[in-house]
Amino acid sequence: MAGPNALSQFQAIFSPIHKDGYKFVGIAAAVTLLAFFIWDTLGFICLLATLALVFFFRDPKRVVPDREGLVVAPSDGTVISVNPMLPPAELNLGTEPMTRVSVFLSLLDVHVARAPVAGRILTDVHTDGVYKNAAAPEAPSENERQSFTIETKTGVKIGVVLVSGYVARRIVTNVKVGDAVTAGERIGIIRFGSRTDLYLPAGTVFVSEGQRMIAGETVVAELGVTEPTPRRFTRV
Repeated sequence: MAGPNALSQFQAIFSPIHKDGYKFVGIAAAVTLLAFFIWDTLGFICLLATLALVFFFRDPKRVVPDREGLVVAPSDGTVISVNPMLPPAELNLGTEPMTRVSVFLSLLDVHVARAPVAGRILTDVHTDGVYKNAAAPEAPSENERQSFTIETKTGVKIGVVLVSGYVARRIVTNVKVGDAVTAGERIGIIRFGSRTDLYLPAGTVFVSEGQRMIAGETVVAELGVTEPTPRRFTRV
């Protein structure tokens, strides 16, 4: 019998498609059928491209930790930096440094973005920009991005910024100012490679550079805690 880890990996690969991917997969499938009528080799190439789109737009179910004050990862990917930084002006989070946790998503990662905490959307700002490498230090201020501020019921404000990259050309969101969200709830998707930046109150972060994130499951921080505990709320 397969163990829990094997089952989780299976569910991550063979999962439903995000609704934003329906049109891409549908068009690719139609082109594939046409290609097979023209030339088998071309058909197989198109089939591989269609399967790649199915893989990219996968939207696996996630089990969100149920505990007050936890901040979960807003995206899959790898932590590329954890540093004190001034939050972008569009987040309206003041002029004092906050802890920024930056997560880089490769083309192989799930690109569905999720709310890191339960609360209310205070700001939702789209900023046009360029499409530099999302891992570059200047990417958060120069690349196209979508910025959210979420206020918890205790009044703590968290910033989430979805940043485009070399290949990503569209950030699609499904929440707006005034909406109530739950921790781990889907808030959008970034197409084809990107980055997410999470702005948190100083002194609450449990993760470090190089750590893998699982959106909606990996615990990034616990609000109100200034000394990290040895516990890890992440999938084994």
